[in-house]
Amino acid sequence: MPRLRFALVLASLSSVVVIAAASCGGDDAPSAAASGASADSSTTASSASASSSSASSSSSSTGSGTPVDAGSGPCGLPGSVQFTADGPAVVPGGLPICASGSQDHCQPFDLRFLSMPTGFCVHYYASVGDARQIRFAPGGDLFVASPTTGTTGGGLDGVGGIVVLPQGADGFALGSTRCFGGTNGCITYKSNLPSTQGLLFANDSLYFQDHDSIFRVPYAAGDHAPSAPPTLIASMTAANGFYSSSGHWPKTLDVADDGTIYVSNGGDDLEPCVEPHPFHGGIYKVDTTTTPVGVARGFRNPIAVRCARGKNQCFAVELAKDFSGPDRGREKLIPFKQGDDWGFPCCATKDTPYTGQTTQTGATPRCGGISTESDGFIIGDTPFGVAFEPGTWPSPWTNDAFVVLHGVVSSWAGARLIAVSMDPTTGLPVTGTDIGGDSGGMTDFATGWDDFTFAHGRPAALEFSSDGRLFLANDNDGSILWIAPL
Repeated sequence: MPRLRFALVLASLSSVVVIAAASCGGDDAPSAAASGASADSSTTASSASASSSSASSSSSSTGSGTPVDAGSGPCGLPGSVQFTADGPAVVPGGLPICASGSQDHCQPFDLRFLSMPTGFCVHYYASVGDARQIRFAPGGDLFVASPTTGTTGGGLDGVGGIVVLPQGADGFALGSTRCFGGTNGCITYKSNLPSTQGLLFANDSLYFQDHDSIFRVPYAAGDHAPSAPPTLIASMTAANGFYSSSGHWPKTLDVADDGTIYVSNGGDDLEPCVEPHPFHGGIYKVDTTTTPVGVARGFRNPIAVRCARGKNQCFAVELAKDFSGPDRGREKLIPFKQGDDWGFPCCATKDTPYTGQTTQTGATPRCGGISTESDGFIIGDTPFGVAFEPGTWPSPWTNDAFVVLHGVVSSWAGARLIAVSMDPTTGLPVTGTDIGGDSGGMTDFATGWDDFTFAHGRPAALEFSSDGRLFLANDNDGSILWIAPL
């Protein structure tokens, strides 16, 4: 039975996002005004709810309820908004709503604008300008990549570095809760990083992006500044033979169960269709040298890389060709493997070239060898990241993949958080679609950002903490929230 709301699509502009299957062995453009368009401006589709009996009931943002006893759990903390059968209920004693942009120890808005399943709560944590990536360090501190180089998220007042937000016992970040260009007394782990997004903790180290390069620095729990000079581990410059995009500059990182570290690299929208496909946008693995090795090609803009635990599966989110909906275009959330070709800029999917596309010789592109997808979204919804529930949430959300949708660039329509059921045997997504037909294992989880008020930003990054809370960062207004079961 479908669990996902379907989107209302303008037929002339619609396109889809895809989840594909395989085993594992940015990154978006500057603002639409600067670049003409980005992948998330390809449609002005909006979304409407279509609940089904297989999904948990959701509490609407309208009305109010009485907080329930959450015991010692995080949903009992002051400021938590509990989603109960009677509606959202606020636990008294939280932070006030900010009266000005410079005010600290306040939260930017009332969280009751959200709707999510009954039996969960949401809580404000902190704000960091242009929060594009979040990662938990050993010991529990939250690290936030806060660039100043332009992106389509529209985020302002980035720090130009990596911010540390230690966890307070009250559910808010310890110390300052509002960290923008001036940092407001927040902890900056490393500054002078205008083009930073990728973060990864592995091998007793922090790996981070500095424009076209990936660095590694030793890390121990509680470090709030580098303990040694960073070591260059990947130099992905044009001089070293890599495709370098000024627009799709973010490079995201993760590590597989087998210890392999993967890094993404962006291509560009107007690349010509050339066969054989050159390795421009794609996924690389980092070895013992500073020259990463290609794994999967045919990407325009792999905005996120993330590995699930237990099945050695790694995934990339691909933002596809601008305005390609009428030409059979689609974006992709891909479990990638060595040797994959995902088709850009010639093929929309397997056996399907973009309408009217020809190669450098005038021939129709050969798309028979392109990897095959299984699950799809509307392209304007713009999937921006994925994280995997570690097994502590109640059914039907246990072990789901949670995908954050950034929404349409001009309207934020479709901005929301969805869950995708995973096959426990293969570790791959359950087949489904939100473009009509069977939505399969896909479910809307949290909605409300696309209310056309532009008051609550656009969700962009997500990460589970060790205690099972899902942290969700917003690159437009910088807000960071967490969600937990009651």
